[in-house]
Order: sequence, then structure tokens, then C-alpha cells
Amino acid sequence: MKIAVAGGTGTVGRLVVERVHREGHDAVVLSRAAGVDLHDRAAVDRAVTGFDAVIDAASIGTTIAATAEEFFRTASGTLLEAAAAAGVGHAVLLSIVGIDRNPHGYYAGKVAQEGLFAQGTVPWSILRATQFHEFAGQVAAQARLGPLQMAPRARVQPVAAAEVAARLVELALAGPQGRVADLAGPREERLDRMIREWVRRDGSRRLVVPVSLPGGQMRGMRSGANLPSAGATLAGPTFDDWLAAER
Repeated sequence: MKIAVAGGTGTVGRLVVERVHREGHDAVVLSRAAGVDLHDRAAVDRAVTGFDAVIDAASIGTTIAATAEEFFRTASGTLLEAAAAAGVGHAVLLSIVGIDRNPHGYYAGKVAQEGLFAQGTVPWSILRATQFHEFAGQVAAQARLGPLQMAPRARVQPVAAAEVAARLVELALAGPQGRVADLAGPREERLDRMIREWVRRDGSRRLVVPVSLPGGQMRGMRSGANLPSAGATLAGPTFDDWLAAER
């Protein structure tokens, strides 16, 4: 089977590509780093021709709703149009748990993106996952202030990116299923504690300061809006076990 992976150089995308190859199938990466700009219809047309499925794990680093919406409408819109024109039989989207309960900031873009898949002509599957264990390090890198390490407060139930990648490939191989069960880690965590543990692992002596960030998205995360509901699939390891294995 041939699978095109949008965002195939990202945290989950690169693991998806590795998993596709491990399962004995072919993968092509759709990303600027790989020479395929998702805003370039002609480039995407060439990249997906002859492929059986596409997995959309592309992302953008923003907390601005308008920016996120524009990116996903353009990038995913181009991908879906190209897939339809090429006769691709299945489009798989990685989305985020609870975005309908917390449709603010970056999550507003993911809501719009889900709509494109659900309303498109290419048969689809949508997997919503919680934040990844790797999220702690990503947030920590963006929240340093001089000698201080800011640690945003939020309720999360993180899952290993490798578990998400495995599920995405499983879905791509199985065929269109619509919206599938959410995927989450085994237990709820505090994001500020995760960041503290991440920083300490690297031997940093920065003072870790928990903070409540403004904005609708972060208020929603503090309230637990992005935690999984009943019926979600839970997959290990825990954040602490994952972090210990990363040492």
C-alpha cells in the first residue's frame, strides 16, 4: 500500500512514516522540508498520484485562531482536492480531543479542518488524540523567561506520540471508518508538573513557575475541556514511565 503523510517530518508524522515502512508499505512525506509545500496544488497533485491513502498530521505553531483556520483550510483543502482528483481512496486526519468543547485559538483551526474532511468527497477517518507526552518539552521551550521556566497550568491526559502514530497507520490500512474512538494516555496529569519533570530531567536549575495563561484555549484546558470522555481508548505508557525511558 502507498501512503502519503502530510507533516511527515513532525513529532507524530515522522513516526507515522517509520511505522508505514515497518509494516512493509510505501510512504512519501508531504512537507516543505521534503520539498512538497501543502499550499502548492501542483506539487501535492504530483506527490499523491498513485497513492492509496493520505494521513494528515500537518501542524502550525500558533495560538491565533484566524491564523490556524487559514492554514488548515488552505493546506488540508489542497490536500483533499488533490487526493480526490488522484482517486485516493482514504484520507485519515489526526485531530485533538475536546476541540468542540474548547474551540479557541489553535483548536479553532482544527475544528475547521475536521469540517473539511467530513464534508469532502474522499472517504475519511478522523482520530482525535490528547496532547502528546512530547508536548511538555515543546511548551517548556517556548516558555522560558530569563532564568525562569514558566509552566502553564492545564489539565491533560497525555499519550505517547508513538501510540498515536501506530493508530493512524492502523486506520489507514483498515479503510474509511468516519470518526473513531478518541485516543488518550492512561491517566490525567498537570501540565505544569510535566514541564517541571521535563526540565529537571535535563539537569536545568531554572526556577519553574506555574502560571495561568490568558485566552480561551488555555482557560478551556485548565477546566478539563480537552480531557477524554467515556469510550476513549487509553494507551500507555504514563508520562513518568515515558520520560524515564527517554533518559
